[in-house]
Amino acid sequence: MNLDEGPLPMWSQIADRLRRAIEDGTFKPGDALPGEAEINKRFGVSRSTSRAALDHLETEGLIKRRSGLGSIVIEPRVERSLNRLSSFSEDMRLRGLKPTYRTKSIRLAPAGPTVATELKIESNANVVEIDRVLLADGTPMATSMTYLLPSLFDASGMPSIDELDRGSLYTWLRNAGVFFAGGDERIEGALADAQTARDLGVRQPAAVLVCHRTSWAAGKQPVEHVVLHYLADRYSFHVKLAQQ
Repeated sequence: MNLDEGPLPMWSQIADRLRRAIEDGTFKPGDALPGEAEINKRFGVSRSTSRAALDHLETEGLIKRRSGLGSIVIEPRVERSLNRLSSFSEDMRLRGLKPTYRTKSIRLAPAGPTVATELKIESNANVVEIDRVLLADGTPMATSMTYLLPSLFDASGMPSIDELDRGSLYTWLRNAGVFFAGGDERIEGALADAQTARDLGVRQPAAVLVCHRTSWAAGKQPVEHVVLHYLADRYSFHVKLAQQ
């Protein structure tokens, strides 16, 4: 195959052709793309050019380079809007994925300094702590450590692990009469610690997106603080910008 003589560099043209092949289903998740040697022969380019094309596809989150296996097509990233407060289950169902949950624990625990500050309570005051792994179509997507004011459960009592495994925490809270009016979220990149890597089923070092969210009820009273670790190669965030 010949490449066009034009303004785009050779590696970009190769990456574009491979990207289109992924998008049209020629290469499906789990398939291996042609290796560097095959790309070199097919397009008549150098090894550095083929490597640059594959590296670019990896940075776009389309493939994963794996030693001994080559360049493997991965599931597309799940995109979540930052303009609305939504649950994990809502995000997954909008994209045709089935959300499930693995609840590791639910307990009363003393609030650490960060949680106490976010919820505007005294340090070491009790909070409801919920530790869960969030899955889509059976694949771990994120871990979630949620801290809630115990007063939210005065009428309903705390849910059981079985109840939390069966569905969305936000849905359970709404059914218990708890509604969130808004929230603030901060996102940063990090490397997964050993426990997070195990929960997500990945090897270290593994990049994650860490979301720190505080949600409030009516009157801007903070009632929830949650720290989520998303797989960086499976998740992206979208925000709409307006010119001032």
